[in-house]
Amino acid sequence: MAMILHAQPGPPVYGFPALHGLSGFAHGIFGRRGGVSAGPYESLNLGERVGDDPRAVAENRARAAAALGGPVAFARQVHETGVLRVDGAPAGAAWECQGEADALVTDRRGVFLAVLLADCQGILLADPVRRAVGAVHSGWRGSVANIAAKAVEAMAREYGCRPGDLAACVSPSLGPCCAQFVNYRDEIPETLWTYRREENRFDFWAMTTDQLSAAGLSRENIHLAGVCTKCRSGEFFSFRAARPTGRFAAAIGMVP
Repeated sequence: MAMILHAQPGPPVYGFPALHGLSGFAHGIFGRRGGVSAGPYESLNLGERVGDDPRAVAENRARAAAALGGPVAFARQVHETGVLRVDGAPAGAAWECQGEADALVTDRRGVFLAVLLADCQGILLADPVRRAVGAVHSGWRGSVANIAAKAVEAMAREYGCRPGDLAACVSPSLGPCCAQFVNYRDEIPETLWTYRREENRFDFWAMTTDQLSAAGLSRENIHLAGVCTKCRSGEFFSFRAARPTGRFAAAIGMVP
């Protein structure tokens, strides 16, 4: 596993050594522990639209913000390829940006960008040269549409980022061991069938690595957690393992 667990007060937070080495940046991958939600959402559910008590979600988000050390922006995710630029003052310790998007980018210091996950990939992007960050929610639909490359393009367009300067880290997500698509012939383009493993399982980790590389990132700057959320559903929420279920988060930002 390419992540390490931080020893700190509050919810447990995982991180990537590759991002810890970047001065002025902070990030975190939250598991499902350290919150107040009950039942199938136990305990650090950060998703507002999964059936959990809104008061519990608000408390969980406040705890996540405190653990990160700053306010957190979330998006209304719709499994498409919209990229939203986050500007302006934070609207509280944790807030949802206006509009629908599955990726957030910013060059604003002191604001964290978060994506909600339960088997989907959370791709964290950091540019230590132009000083900008991105957070991407990529489920299988996002992978098919190559949202990873679209987020890289948005950072280049908005902040002048050069893809070769970017570091990318991919959160725990559905691994090739469990990414089974019985109807893949109807859901996944034939051009992507090269990522098929065994009969109907797909390696989306390899797909994302290749997409980011094709977008201009150096392969040595692409880091995978290598953790399957379905296999490790005791640590991370997994939609494939249980329904209903909560959402964990991957977040990144620049310290003030």
